[in-house]
Amino acid sequence: MTGTPEKPDGRQKAEGPPAAGGTPPAPRRRGRPSRTDAGSGPGARERILTAARAEFAEHGYDGASIRGMAKNAGVDPALVHHYFGPKEKIFAAAVETAFAPALSVADLVIDAGPEGAGERMARFVLGVWEDPVTREPLLAILRSAVANETAAGVFRDLVSSRLMIRLAAELDGPDARLRSELAASHLVGVAMLRHVIKLEPLASADVEQVVAMVGPAVQRYLTGA
Repeated sequence: MTGTPEKPDGRQKAEGPPAAGGTPPAPRRRGRPSRTDAGSGPGARERILTAARAEFAEHGYDGASIRGMAKNAGVDPALVHHYFGPKEKIFAAAVETAFAPALSVADLVIDAGPEGAGERMARFVLGVWEDPVTREPLLAILRSAVANETAAGVFRDLVSSRLMIRLAAELDGPDARLRSELAASHLVGVAMLRHVIKLEPLASADVEQVVAMVGPAVQRYLTGA
């Protein structure tokens, strides 16, 4: 009797020749792709980070969710964990990215010497706040830091390790760390009153006028002169 031979269990054998060299073909993968593959590819990390900044800006630290970040980035939540880990690690990466322009103020103050350091620092820091592109991420980070202690700790560690310690190391005289922090707090306070609280006439004053008035105070913090 002719026909297709059967296996002992009664099922028909697969027809067709074996793969070259006698090696059977590898079984085809079925089902959904790996969770960490969903949405991966060039630019996935950057998309996640952009989505995370938007999520923190809109919902704050407590309200932000990894699921929301993943949805906005077009990836699976597992990929967010793959790249960044838990939420505080994502927040730290978002803080560092958003705060990166301000972190270079230490180089500006240190490299050009003590003379005029206060004015340079004031112009640079207030300039970061004047630009909406750099201001909005900073505001989002500050709102989260004010409302949540975990977020505040992440922000505090970054500012301390990447800015204050380095700036203080270059200052002469006693209490260098305290003086560097007072200089920074003075400028952040001005920026918050100008851009968040919008206190007049500060809110609508020309930025160069503000720099000219604030610079000498910052200079005294930095150099005592």
